[in-house]
Parts: sequence; C-alpha cells; structure tokens
Amino acid sequence: MIKLIGIPIIAFGFALGMNPLLVVLAAGLSTGLVAGMPFDAVVAQFGQSFTDSRTVTFQVVLVVMVIGVLERYGLQARAETLIRRATAATAGRIILLYTAMRQIGSALGLNIGGHASAVRPLVAPMAEAAAAMGRGDLDPKVVHDIRAHASAGENVGNFFGEDIFIAVGAVLLMKAFFDSQKVPVSVWAMALWGIPTAVVAFAAMAWRCWALDRRIRRAPPAPRPPAR
Repeated sequence: MIKLIGIPIIAFGFALGMNPLLVVLAAGLSTGLVAGMPFDAVVAQFGQSFTDSRTVTFQVVLVVMVIGVLERYGLQARAETLIRRATAATAGRIILLYTAMRQIGSALGLNIGGHASAVRPLVAPMAEAAAAMGRGDLDPKVVHDIRAHASAGENVGNFFGEDIFIAVGAVLLMKAFFDSQKVPVSVWAMALWGIPTAVVAFAAMAWRCWALDRRIRRAPPAPRPPAR
C-alpha cells in the first residue's frame, strides 16, 4: 500500500492550494522511489513521458496562442454583444446549454469544447454579459462564481459524456483492467451503464445553474468606487 503514497500527496497538495506542477512532480518522485526505482530512472521516466506527449503539449500551446489572438481582436466583446441581444438568456441557462452540448459531443466522440478554447473566451464572457443585463457592473464575487460554474460545466459535460463513448481512453482502460482480472464485460455494456450516471450528473448541473441564477438575482450591486 505504501506504493500508493502519490495519491495522498496529490490530495493534500491540491487541498492546500499548492502549485499543481510541483504537487504532481512530488507525487511521481515519491511513488517511484518508494517502489524501488533509482532516482535517475524516475527522472528519465518523466523525460520519456514528456517526449512521448510532446505532440499533445504542442496542440495545447497552439490553441492558447490562437485564442489569445482572437481575444486581442475582440472575440469576447462580440460574444457579450450577442448575448445582450438575447433577452431570455441568463448565466445559468448559457452554462447549462454549453454543458449539454459538451456532454452530447463527448458521448459521440467529438471534441467541441475545452477550458482554453471555449470556456475562457466564450462561455464565461457570455454568461457574465447575461448576468449583467439590467444590473450594470457585477460584484467580483458574482463574476468568480459564474466563471467557476462555467468551468464546472466543461468538466461535467466532458467527463461524464466521454464515458458513453466506447473508444475513449477511460473506457478502454477499464476494459483492460477487467480483462486482466478475468471479468467478462464488453465496452458496450460499460458505455450503456455510463448513461444513467451522465443523466444524473447533468441533472445536478442543472440544479446548480438554477441556484446560480437565483444567487445572481439576490446579489447586491457592485460597490461603486469612492468619489474623488
């Protein structure tokens, strides 16, 4: 069991708000050393993993660069203008709609979102603009609450939606584990039983979005800066 020391290190590190990169690095080093691997071998494994995933890293960096250019030329402003024209839009409804799109897309194996490519430049600004309609400037606590829910919508939609897709890594990993334990189970069965969980997760997100809109309606207006 001592070889699982990396799990509590990650749990406590994230709970204390420490740097995620340092926490993961400490967990990996601790796990490797406790398992009897030489220090040089552990470091070499880190380097090999980074080399093997450099194409994934490049894709992430490229997306961030493209989104940065789009934001520089008014992507967020256009999104906010579009939402202001939709009188029935609320922050919770926008986030819930994105969650549904993300979950359905992930269930079909389509990557149509992401924190860097959708939530940061589009979903969060649109939700903030909807919340600000008729209220003016939002209190910083409300803004952070909206952004947190937008990120949660991405996580819920992607995580629980992809478990319905039979070719996703998580389902294939579970299939390989069950095969190693001589437990007969098909990927179709695992995907099928992922549907009720996805439905419950979406229902929970819908309740959270409803509660978010209720808090926004009851929130006091943003404090005005003192007059000079």
